[in-house]
Amino acid sequence: MNAYSFVFCETHCTALPSGALHLPEHDGLCVSDLHLGKSERIARRSGVMLPPYEVAETLQKLEADIAATNPNRIICLGDSFDDLDAATGLDEDMRLWLARLQAGKTWVWIEGNHDPGPIDMGGTHRADVTVGSLTFRHIASAETAEVSGHYHPKHRVTGRSRLTFLYDSRRLIMPAYGAYTGGLASHAPELRKLFSEKAIAILTGHRAIPVPIA
Repeated sequence: MNAYSFVFCETHCTALPSGALHLPEHDGLCVSDLHLGKSERIARRSGVMLPPYEVAETLQKLEADIAATNPNRIICLGDSFDDLDAATGLDEDMRLWLARLQAGKTWVWIEGNHDPGPIDMGGTHRADVTVGSLTFRHIASAETAEVSGHYHPKHRVTGRSRLTFLYDSRRLIMPAYGAYTGGLASHAPELRKLFSEKAIAILTGHRAIPVPIA
């Protein structure tokens, strides 16, 4: 088994190696910071051309996770698009692909700092959503039992840095799920001040591996 199952604030969670969070008791799947359209946004704003394949790569990964877990509810935890123009400029093939993934699912778009307004996509747009004992929002707050994204945490072990889940007894921060997304080191002050000394990093990659960050 390459996933890692744990209990967070009385909710059974499974961290998938891809960076998605499965909530088997609530038939849910959560992904954060897809940043769809990042290459288009960079080209539009700076003229720098990146290979325009990140949308397909991200949707392919999401399709595989949906097939593996068959959730009824999917939560996209903010910054799903790199900006609002990236959302409206998505290729028709990619929009249809996304619509196929949404078919028959309860799909929740949480607003992020890159995509704060409504977008012309199916699903429900929310500032946050509560599922069981957990509240899902884009940026960590002072609340407990909270799942958020935004920071794209990564953790270095034996010289290699990997995108990672971070959690302790109060909060869980998701790794970025989209291709072409960078990361913030787990020891950065912005992240360390949010977690206790007993925080755990769950490394993504071939396997989801828990390690202490202290």
